[in-house]
Amino acid sequence: MAINSVIVSTGGYLPERIVTNTELAVKIETTDDWITSRVGVKERRFAQDGEMASDLGAKAALDALRRANMSPEDIDLIIVATTTSDMTFPSTATVIQAKIGAKNAFAFDVQAVCTGFLYALSVADSMIKAGQSKKALVIGTETMSRLVDPTDRSTVVIFGDGAGAVVLESHDSVDKGILSTHLFSDGTYGNLLCVNGGPGNGKFGFIHMAGKEIFKLAVEKLGSAIEIALAHNNISKDQIDWFVPHQANYRIINALAEHFDLPEEKVVVTIDTHGNTSAASIPLALHTAVIDGRIKRGDLIVFEAMGGGLTWGSALVRW
Repeated sequence: MAINSVIVSTGGYLPERIVTNTELAVKIETTDDWITSRVGVKERRFAQDGEMASDLGAKAALDALRRANMSPEDIDLIIVATTTSDMTFPSTATVIQAKIGAKNAFAFDVQAVCTGFLYALSVADSMIKAGQSKKALVIGTETMSRLVDPTDRSTVVIFGDGAGAVVLESHDSVDKGILSTHLFSDGTYGNLLCVNGGPGNGKFGFIHMAGKEIFKLAVEKLGSAIEIALAHNNISKDQIDWFVPHQANYRIINALAEHFDLPEEKVVVTIDTHGNTSAASIPLALHTAVIDGRIKRGDLIVFEAMGGGLTWGSALVRW
């Protein structure tokens, strides 16, 4: 009997502090109209001093567990996607494991920047299908506000902080669950989106992003990744019920939606209120659409993301 991995619940957490475009415009040369027209962000959340990625991730994880009617002890695997880990080591996953009391799990981090959640989801899916896990937590959690140069309007207006989580469970149904994941990378583009510091050079770096080049690559690579996912499952674009993209830039989201003839009402957009929360953006957007009732059991969902590396990927899920 085939084993499949099913997303049984979602969870999310956003820091309390809301940072509006008007607030940023006081500090840098920009306007609400410029930010909204260029990237689609109206506000984003910033973590408080002392509030770490593990704190956000633990709260999202507990929310997902509560909605699944599970306790932390039920979980046997935790994978955390993050670029903003609390410390160089131990992993943020083990820190979250301790904070929520998931004593029966093994835990580790995945680092693929904005594509991190899809990478983590793919690993968890593979481990469930291989029989190495029965109940897994996949968490995307980021404090990206700490990686932006506060004087660089090309990045500070885009990124925000937050965490999203899903609970995956082993299931013998072939009619629902993760149908497939498709992951890609090309390190020759790494200098287009990177942080120019780290333990290797002993510097505290900030995000550098070549916006125009990333936009072109995102539309091309993500379009191809979605087409590969559809072809792999013998599914046509008109069968898609929901498009839940990485919330990088509204113009990228809109370009992809238009390419696949997806009407606005089928696209989940949270960038206006969340900003780009990197690895947290897909699970947060998914959580938003699940709890407000838009996404229902049986719906077909396509995910996509691109991040530094460059990394990118897609996934098809039958909810």
